[in-house]
Amino acid sequence: MSRNDAQLTASWPQSKKATPFPLLTRAITKIWKHRLSYLFLAPFALCFTAFIFVPVVLAILLSFTYFNAIERPRFIGWHNFQYLFSQDLVFLKYALPNTIKFAIIVGPSGYIAAFLLAWLIVQLPAFARKWYALAIYTPSLTAGISMSVIWLPLLSGDRIGYLNNFLLKLGFISEPILWVSDQKYLMNSMMAVTIWSSMGVGFLAMLAGLLGVNQELYEAGKLDGIRSRLQEIWYITIPSMKPQMLFGAVMAIVGTFKAGHIGVELSGQNPTPQYAGTLLINHIDDYGSIRFEMGYASAVSVFLLLLMYVCNRLGFKLFGNKGDE
Repeated sequence: MSRNDAQLTASWPQSKKATPFPLLTRAITKIWKHRLSYLFLAPFALCFTAFIFVPVVLAILLSFTYFNAIERPRFIGWHNFQYLFSQDLVFLKYALPNTIKFAIIVGPSGYIAAFLLAWLIVQLPAFARKWYALAIYTPSLTAGISMSVIWLPLLSGDRIGYLNNFLLKLGFISEPILWVSDQKYLMNSMMAVTIWSSMGVGFLAMLAGLLGVNQELYEAGKLDGIRSRLQEIWYITIPSMKPQMLFGAVMAIVGTFKAGHIGVELSGQNPTPQYAGTLLINHIDDYGSIRFEMGYASAVSVFLLLLMYVCNRLGFKLFGNKGDE
């Protein structure tokens, strides 16, 4: 090799030299170059991998097995999913219809209520906003305490239950109603309690989004012909806070599908009376925590994950950026 060739080889960048694994080498070089950034990301990445990614992958793998938590998992293919959609009567007659009904009513209702309450709070003077926001946000933090202190005495099925006592005195009913023990009323009670406690971080995100809307847009809107508050909300407020609206939609979907234990807590029975309050979460707990059929419980979990994914994609369609926004 001539002297010029040796100098050219020495001056060639390290990443361009021939290596057995060029892609791996470039990746390691890039990671090392930005090592400080990856160091800050490492705690989240480790937690995400350990508590979300790995459990989801294991659930998908176990859904194709028979696993009773004692013996080794045994591969059975699609049998769990075939049984789920063809022979599991509790799933087909109660858990799935109840979940769809619960999600359709509670999800949009809680979402709209969160937006309206946040919008009303924004209209208040600045010194009063934090107190009203705290009052509305607090129920989401004290759901367990409020269940035993407020809702169980309120919905008690005897004459000393607050709601029954109030309605009896006014003459609206002639005998006490079993609000949480009768299958006709349990689902409605579950919906009321869930909507009441649904003003969580999604509500705070919407409140922050409303406070962050540029006030000059409202002035420009009035010049362009906007004449009512409803038009302001539709044409200015909602488009200006799409990220917060999307976050609130995702949180509403997740909160709705994971609120299955409310029926058991209200009725004090597991399963709920005549399966009236049984949701997919209860069905998963039944097979996973009581019957220890982990493979089948994983199959139901995978179905619930896919259902939540479809709903979240719908939220992204409604509130996600279209690329040029």
